[in-house]
Amino acid sequence: MLVYTIKELCRTCYTCVRECPAKAIRIVGGQAEVIDERCIACGNCTKVCSQGAKVFLHTTDRVLTLIKNEPKVAAILAPSFPAEFYDIRDHRSLVGMIRSIGFKYVSEVSFGADLVAEKYKKLIAESKEYYISSDCPSIVNYVKFYHPGLADNLIPVVSPMVAMSKVMHEKYGKDTKVVFIGPCVAKKAESSEVDEAITFVELRELFSNLGISAANSQPSDFDPPAGRRGAIFPVTRGLLQAANINDDAITGNIIAAEGRIDFQEALKEFEAGLIKKQHVELLCCEGCIMGPGLSKNGKQYNRRTLISSYANGKMQQEDHNAWQQAFNEFSSIDLSVHHKADDHRVLVLEEQDVEEVLISMGKITKKDQLDCGACGYESCVEHAVAIKKGLAEVEMCLPYTIEKLHRSVNDLALSNEKLREMKQALKQSEKLAHMGQLSAGIAHELNNPLGVVIMYSNILLDESKDGDPVREDLRLIVEQAGRCKKIVAGLLNFARKNQVNHQLVNIREMVNQSLESLIVPDNVSIKIIDKTTNPEAMLDLEQMMQVLNNLVKNAFEAMPGGGEINILLEDTLSDVIITVSDSGTGIKEKDKAKMFEPFFTTKGVGFGTGLGLATAYGVVKMHKGQITVESNTDPAKGKTGTSFKIVLPRRKE
Repeated sequence: MLVYTIKELCRTCYTCVRECPAKAIRIVGGQAEVIDERCIACGNCTKVCSQGAKVFLHTTDRVLTLIKNEPKVAAILAPSFPAEFYDIRDHRSLVGMIRSIGFKYVSEVSFGADLVAEKYKKLIAESKEYYISSDCPSIVNYVKFYHPGLADNLIPVVSPMVAMSKVMHEKYGKDTKVVFIGPCVAKKAESSEVDEAITFVELRELFSNLGISAANSQPSDFDPPAGRRGAIFPVTRGLLQAANINDDAITGNIIAAEGRIDFQEALKEFEAGLIKKQHVELLCCEGCIMGPGLSKNGKQYNRRTLISSYANGKMQQEDHNAWQQAFNEFSSIDLSVHHKADDHRVLVLEEQDVEEVLISMGKITKKDQLDCGACGYESCVEHAVAIKKGLAEVEMCLPYTIEKLHRSVNDLALSNEKLREMKQALKQSEKLAHMGQLSAGIAHELNNPLGVVIMYSNILLDESKDGDPVREDLRLIVEQAGRCKKIVAGLLNFARKNQVNHQLVNIREMVNQSLESLIVPDNVSIKIIDKTTNPEAMLDLEQMMQVLNNLVKNAFEAMPGGGEINILLEDTLSDVIITVSDSGTGIKEKDKAKMFEPFFTTKGVGFGTGLGLATAYGVVKMHKGQITVESNTDPAKGKTGTSFKIVLPRRKE
């Protein structure tokens, strides 16, 4: 595997997916994996990965082993070397440093480029076919894998690297081992003609590890044969210029495209027949000067200038006769190659399959398909296809993930709110339970002495005569003792753990029956709004009537100047809902938290025990229901008043 992932460094940014022209990246568990059989070894992913999670295979150890074990090892240097080793002003110093590693021969690939350029020129001039350049191994792989129908259009000429390797074997012997040094990762697996291949980055590592520098190396020139115009090969249209092929926009018939997007578009148009009578020169990178084997952060046009400057100086100092003699000597070498299709395409999916994936991501209509590219794919449809093929995950879609996150946040907020309400309800229940135990003890202790007081005060009142001065005092004792009796009875009712006697109750009739037992003030009107479809539910009639009576009585007292009470009846399939609203003064915000506590009341002394709402709360809870309140005391915010909403399960739980 030439390119692979260091999983510990992968941060799920999907940049590699976006930059991979072959879509040879599979996302599994949020991490990117390189699919070896789909990879064209362009190395784009290694260039764009800011975390260093995508790396290519380093082969420096194998090169050192080769040098150690073999007597004749030649290094052939790609013509793009000036773009990398700009810090070494004289190319002779660089050659001397390479020799210091242990290479017997050091030659330029530019001579191989001269040979290839001449073959290109002849084929383009003589053939009726229209060709795709084949000097970039990643382009060759891409065509064979993903446009297999165009394999025969690949120009049947080897790359400059392979051509130079053949030259080295011819000149220095078949036993000479050849190591290519260049900017390309794909060269490592391009041809068996080359024994090993390393990148410029790896060459720098060798210099560093072996302590080799220009200062401690003996400068020397390249071993023959020397290259000529092939030195310009690494830049865009360099092949055309090296071969003196006419690339004029009007009279020429060559189209040049570079970079992962442009070369793919050119191939699509070429295959579709949209490009008529044109040859196509393609480079996977923005020229070889931007290959993955160069140091990062280099500037494209600066590197182009460095290549042009070196090529210009080379042309001025060349020995044309020596070059021509070498060219004639090696021009008979067989540089032909046959490119065979190797189809790696995955079967086309049915539209229905893709549609299902899109719907699962919430992309119901065309408008939902944003084609934002955040997932690494050019469109939502491409992403859906990749998901169906097992190359991608739904979570890669940023809008989908953000929407899912928002839903999770909302669900969490609702859960927190329910938890808060349950915690508050539990706290209230515990408080009521403690108060109930205390109330029961007090009530039982008071009942006996209170009964004696009531009995004897009534006897004394009956025996007193009209006009007797103590009669009024006795009447007051009887009245207040009776009030005490009601308070004690209320305490017992509150404290008693009543069993709910479920029976089928019509809530319309229950409300009417409850109101009949009340004396309604003249200045108060009561309106019943019935919106139920099925008013029947399993409830305890007496206890629920007590709840309604307590709420309506509280509403009377909240409207001393009169007003309106609305009783709204609603239902769902599982619940019945009773809402009692008044137009009174409302409940202050500070009192809302205490309103269901026993003995808490905002009424004056002698006007309430503070047990009505506590009892109502207990009854509703025993029915497994909910009671909530909304209130407004500020006229500036709207109509004042209070609304109690009771939700009761229709069936006994």
